[in-house]
Amino acid sequence: MFSKEQKQFIAKEFEKIILRLDHPEMPKEKPIFQLHIEGKEAWSWADIEPNWIYDKHNSYENKSKEGSE
Repeated sequence: MFSKEQKQFIAKEFEKIILRLDHPEMPKEKPIFQLHIEGKEAWSWADIEPNWIYDKHNSYENKSKEGSE
Protein backbone atom coordinates (compact mmCIF):
# COMPACT_ATOMS: atom_id res chain seq x y z
CA MET A 1 0.00 0.00 0.00
CA PHE A 2 2.86 2.40 0.83
CA SER A 3 6.09 2.79 -1.10
CA LYS A 4 9.36 1.58 0.44
CA GLU A 5 10.33 5.18 1.21
CA GLN A 6 6.98 5.87 2.89
CA LYS A 7 7.29 2.73 5.02
CA GLN A 8 10.81 3.78 6.07
CA PHE A 9 9.54 7.25 7.00
CA ILE A 10 6.62 5.84 9.03
CA ALA A 11 8.92 3.38 10.82
CA LYS A 12 11.46 6.12 11.64
CA GLU A 13 8.81 8.49 13.02
CA PHE A 14 7.01 5.75 14.98
CA GLU A 15 10.29 4.65 16.55
CA LYS A 16 11.03 8.25 17.60
CA ILE A 17 7.60 8.56 19.20
CA ILE A 18 7.75 5.36 21.22
CA LEU A 19 11.32 5.99 22.38
CA ARG A 20 10.38 9.53 23.48
CA LEU A 21 7.79 8.02 25.83
CA ASP A 22 10.71 6.63 27.87
CA HIS A 23 8.57 3.83 29.25
CA PRO A 24 10.46 1.66 31.78
CA GLU A 25 9.57 -1.55 29.94
CA MET A 26 10.84 -0.27 26.58
CA PRO A 27 14.41 -0.71 25.38
CA LYS A 28 16.43 2.50 25.07
CA GLU A 29 17.22 1.80 21.42
CA LYS A 30 16.12 -0.44 18.56
CA PRO A 31 12.60 -1.27 19.72
CA ILE A 32 10.93 -4.13 17.91
CA PHE A 33 7.46 -3.40 16.57
CA GLN A 34 5.12 -4.32 13.76
CA LEU A 35 2.42 -2.01 12.54
CA HIS A 36 -0.34 -3.49 10.43
CA ILE A 37 -2.36 -0.93 8.52
CA GLU A 38 -5.59 -1.88 6.78
CA GLY A 39 -6.50 0.03 3.62
CA LYS A 40 -10.00 0.75 2.43
CA GLU A 41 -10.04 -2.39 0.23
CA ALA A 42 -9.59 -5.98 1.45
CA TRP A 43 -6.42 -6.36 -0.64
CA SER A 44 -4.97 -3.04 0.53
CA TRP A 45 -2.73 -3.29 3.61
CA ALA A 46 0.80 -2.63 4.84
CA ASP A 47 3.07 -4.15 7.46
CA ILE A 48 5.72 -1.82 8.81
CA GLU A 49 8.69 -2.91 10.92
CA PRO A 50 11.72 -0.99 12.24
CA ASN A 51 14.19 0.17 9.61
CA TRP A 52 17.12 -1.39 11.48
CA ILE A 53 15.61 -4.84 10.92
CA TYR A 54 15.68 -4.26 7.15
CA ASP A 55 19.18 -2.78 7.34
CA LYS A 56 20.37 -5.87 9.21
CA HIS A 57 18.63 -8.20 6.73
CA ASN A 58 19.97 -6.32 3.68
CA SER A 59 23.47 -6.30 5.14
CA TYR A 60 23.27 -10.07 5.64
CA GLU A 61 21.97 -10.58 2.08
CA ASN A 62 24.73 -8.42 0.62
CA LYS A 63 27.42 -10.35 2.52
CA SER A 64 25.89 -13.65 1.35
CA LYS A 65 25.93 -12.49 -2.26
CA GLU A 66 29.54 -11.34 -1.99
CA GLY A 67 30.59 -14.71 -0.58
CA SER A 68 28.91 -16.64 -3.39
CA GLU A 69 30.77 -14.88 -6.21
